[in-house]
Amino acid sequence: MGRKWNNIKDKKAQKDKNTSRIYAKFGREIYVAAKSGEPDPESNQNLKFVLEKAKTYSVPKHIIDKAIEKAKGGSEENYDELRYEGFGPSGSMLIVDALTNNVNRTASDVRAAFGKNGGNMGVSGSVAYMFNHTAVFAFKGKSVDEIFELLLEEDLDVRDVVEEEELTIVYAEPDQFSQVQNVLKENGVEDFEVAELSMLAQSEVTLSEEDQDTFEKLVDAIEDLEDVQQVFHNVDL
Repeated sequence: MGRKWNNIKDKKAQKDKNTSRIYAKFGREIYVAAKSGEPDPESNQNLKFVLEKAKTYSVPKHIIDKAIEKAKGGSEENYDELRYEGFGPSGSMLIVDALTNNVNRTASDVRAAFGKNGGNMGVSGSVAYMFNHTAVFAFKGKSVDEIFELLLEEDLDVRDVVEEEELTIVYAEPDQFSQVQNVLKENGVEDFEVAELSMLAQSEVTLSEEDQDTFEKLVDAIEDLEDVQQVFHNVDL
């Protein structure tokens, strides 16, 4: 699964270059999670998950606190969770997750971003079946063998544990996210490079230099949209 890790790493690196944008997206995601239940991560698993993910992107405390306080204040602002699927050049596929307070605007913006940048929208289900919903953790300080043993002792049968670029990477079932993370923390893993749910392509495509340029412009155009939270794809970068 090393190539999949490379795509996750690249996606994270690109987002790290756009801190103001990623902080705004996290503010929205934290607000929605906090509003979906109690605004306390100890009793709200959705919020706990988002905050753990926010840590790996170094989201400042004031951004987090502002979003939670907004939810506590009873804001009437509501967001819908949407997923779009589409195609780029030469067999490339994209999944686009969004949070929006205006469904028509978001659908129009995403469709336009595809159409103006060498792609086209697909219908629901046209792409997602080629991806696996997966919990991904990446960290330092523990070997693959150590982690396998720890997880087996807890009856956690994860999909894979590999070593890439001095990091240990765990791929697990999405419903085991909290269990796996808790076991890792209880056994000395304190800092995660990645701790999130991802959509990983079952197979990946390699694009020509020209198609690669087109594809990257397409992804950039989609990620620049205010309502878009995440973009997943099947291109080997």
